[in-house]
Amino acid sequence: MRRVVNRAIFLGRALRSNSTVYGGFTGGSTVCQVAPYDTCSSSNSKWLSQNFVDRLSLSNPYLAHSVRFGSAAATSLAQDVQSNASLRSEEGFKSKDVVLFQYEACPFCNKVKAFLDYYDIPYKVVEVNPMNKKEIKWSDYKKVPILTVDGQQMVDSSEIIDKLVKRIRPDYDLDAAEEKKWREWVDNHLVHVLSPNIYRTVSEALESFEYITTQGNFSLSERLVAKYGGAAAMYFVSKKLKKKHNITDERAALYGAAEQWVDALKGRKFLGGMDPNLADLAVFGVLRPIRHLKSGKDMVEHTQIGKWYSDMDQAVGQSCRVNSDS
Repeated sequence: MRRVVNRAIFLGRALRSNSTVYGGFTGGSTVCQVAPYDTCSSSNSKWLSQNFVDRLSLSNPYLAHSVRFGSAAATSLAQDVQSNASLRSEEGFKSKDVVLFQYEACPFCNKVKAFLDYYDIPYKVVEVNPMNKKEIKWSDYKKVPILTVDGQQMVDSSEIIDKLVKRIRPDYDLDAAEEKKWREWVDNHLVHVLSPNIYRTVSEALESFEYITTQGNFSLSERLVAKYGGAAAMYFVSKKLKKKHNITDERAALYGAAEQWVDALKGRKFLGGMDPNLADLAVFGVLRPIRHLKSGKDMVEHTQIGKWYSDMDQAVGQSCRVNSDS
């Protein structure tokens, strides 16, 4: 796994330099080669400590003890990392074919993608034409996201995530009060603030549909109709949503939601503590498609959410999306 390798390299560097390890990892370090991850196991810990002592010719008993202690601490930490990493790997997820039917800019679709990326689950993407939805004519469910897992259909972003996390981590508590509260807040409040902001003006609406010119297997005429027709439709829809949800100032509502989330963190790196939980992934997922749009840039500039977002971007890591023909 990508993250396991990076963290093993960090541990290897700590072991070689006889540094004391207090926790915390940085991804992507490649300063030295280390043995495969399974060499950091309890069965090898005594050999590892003694080997370091012998190689460094440490005759001083106190110094030798320090090396053994540091090596044992690193071994213990390696085991903890390996255990935690296995919870985030697809080893507990044996499906061979995961396909997401989506709109690239859809916040609910991006919720699911954030979960798949964080848990390192490879998935294929089928971009759905927002005008005719021909790619999901096979399904009785006419909304996105739709996720198929070895041909089995899953619908509704929150239900999809609930089902997947139970397959990966059967002991995951989906009823934890704080996490459940903020997951519901994402679905019932945050997403409703986004549309009036994304499609606030004609130019912003067109910006949000720019993806359709490069995504999906569409003809030129389909791309043009989807871009301009979709942008026009959503511009007017956003005005209705603004009225429905009693939003008077779109940006003020967006900034308020962002600050509300930051306040919920209560100084923690993530709502889940040192690691993201499902609420973190949900907020990050719905915000990710707007991050580089005008609305997202304004949000980061005028609120304190930027640090959390950057930490989440690093924690989620690279996309696990694979080519449909691979």
